[in-house]
Amino acid sequence: MARSDPPPLNALAVVAATGEVLDLPGLHEGLLAPWERRRLDRIRVPGRRDDVLAARLLVRWCVARFTGLPPEESGPEQYCGGCRRYGHGRPYLSRLPGLGVSLSHADGLVAAAVGPGPVGIDVEPEGRRPGPLPVLRRLVPEAEAELREAAAAPDPDAALLRLWVRGEARFKAGGQEGLRLLEWTDRDRAAVAAVAGTGPVTVMACGDPASARPA
Repeated sequence: MARSDPPPLNALAVVAATGEVLDLPGLHEGLLAPWERRRLDRIRVPGRRDDVLAARLLVRWCVARFTGLPPEESGPEQYCGGCRRYGHGRPYLSRLPGLGVSLSHADGLVAAAVGPGPVGIDVEPEGRRPGPLPVLRRLVPEAEAELREAAAAPDPDAALLRLWVRGEARFKAGGQEGLRLLEWTDRDRAAVAAVAGTGPVTVMACGDPASARPA
């Protein structure tokens, strides 16, 4: 009898308030790599600094939860293919090349995702106005009909914002064909989020393993 391959693991996605992440035990600024701390030190707006720090800590929490590695061994690196420099661009896990990783932050909200293959995540405050239509058209050129429909909806800003986060998530995952998209509203945090990947996703509340739910 031929041995069957094990089923693929669900990707893991988490949305949280910045304060929730900064309050988690075991997560602190000392986990960041020197290049991350240098970038953090250049941010002069305290709230934005907290968001960036929380996003980088949350992605470590997700990778640790997904892989069993300790948080200090779960940090991503970044590389920009445009300028061929490290320290910015798409994050990746050099020790775990088969896994994709992504993070996002916006005005007191953070999100992170990890999973097999490419993955991308985006989060925005539920009440935020979406980006301009010309930018949305560049971000999701294949969704012109959806853009027109959203613009004509009773609440066009909400409909366009959902398209925006889906487009951002897909872009962060590489934008290739065949990606699965999941978009949801986190009412507790007044957030709209989306994750793109190659397979199913488990959405988990920050710090609470009992809250995991497949989607």
